[in-house]
Amino acid sequence: MAGILLDTNVLVYAHDPSEPAKQVRALEVLDRLHLTGTGQLSVQCLGEFLSIAVRTRRPLLSPTEAAAQVERLLQAWPVLDITPLVVGEAIRGVRVHRLPYWDAQLWATARLNQTPLIFSEDFSSGAVLDGIRFVNPFPDDFDVEVWAPLT
Repeated sequence: MAGILLDTNVLVYAHDPSEPAKQVRALEVLDRLHLTGTGQLSVQCLGEFLSIAVRTRRPLLSPTEAAAQVERLLQAWPVLDITPLVVGEAIRGVRVHRLPYWDAQLWATARLNQTPLIFSEDFSSGAVLDGIRFVNPFPDDFDVEVWAPLT
């Protein structure tokens, strides 16, 4: 079964009670992808999650809680590295596809790890760049079972 790379926003919404509908959806996505073994994270997303979780005006988690959550994710999920090849491909994504750098790095991580799908609200849902499809998991009509069926 093909992997699905999660963007930082899925991790953040899972801990954000100020967005209850998105929190429920994020938890549903995390549970399903963990259950099916299709979910993947990147080093970039874990770092961004920790930074966002502790630095907002009303932090989502304490630094200790956020660090513990990252540790749990590191143990439970496949985590894709940022390598010099990923950086080079991200630069190509900036030049060729006009992506902002951090979005390009996420795309490059998926592309170079042969992960055909990214769940993120930050891209045009349904867009495909060099074989990588972007899907927004937060609209009402999204069904995670379509993307991560039980076999």
